[in-house]
Amino acid sequence: MRIQTYTLGGVGTHCYFLINEDTKEALVADPADRADFISEKLEGQGLKLKGILLTHGHGDHIMAVPALREKYGAPLLAHEAEAALLGDPRKNLSTSLFGKSVSLTADRLLKDGEMVELAGLSLKTLFTPGHTPGGCCYYGEGDGILLSGDTLFAGSIGRTDFPGGSMHTLVAAIKDRLMPLPDETKVYPGHAEMTTIGDERKFNPYLAGNLL
Repeated sequence: MRIQTYTLGGVGTHCYFLINEDTKEALVADPADRADFISEKLEGQGLKLKGILLTHGHGDHIMAVPALREKYGAPLLAHEAEAALLGDPRKNLSTSLFGKSVSLTADRLLKDGEMVELAGLSLKTLFTPGHTPGGCCYYGEGDGILLSGDTLFAGSIGRTDFPGGSMHTLVAAIKDRLMPLPDETKVYPGHAEMTTIGDERKFNPYLAGNLL
């Protein structure tokens, strides 16, 4: 797997391309904005889009989804607990924060632990609610990577002051689902710089103590 990062939209959200070098198939995770730009990057490399993954449904992670689905017919995947937020522009903040009402219905609703096998790639769904009710991360064990969305950042965690957020739930989910991963796991977050599980276990102030 090769990963490309594009930072898009007004709040600097990372959109990731997960690329199978052998087949030139790809998944796009959290297509934040600029569907035209994403299409240009896909087609410029001869990549075939096989799926769209969402770590959660906030507007800054989904604005390019409608156009990409229409153009490529790629399935949209998200955790099952995020369905209500995806479908409601008030809950997903697309209207209030970004001025465009976006309502989405996922083609496939994932459960905790469910494997995503697309584009010849394999990712495990890890349910990590707290930033949103249905937030999740995607773990590629064979490649040692984690797409953490707005769950876990370098030295921080996601906001919990939006509707449906919970600091207690988020911290518990990170400790339970992410901290057991290998230290060397590379963490690709929704914003800011990359990190590793080992560094967050040692240095993240939100995760200090309590069995860590």
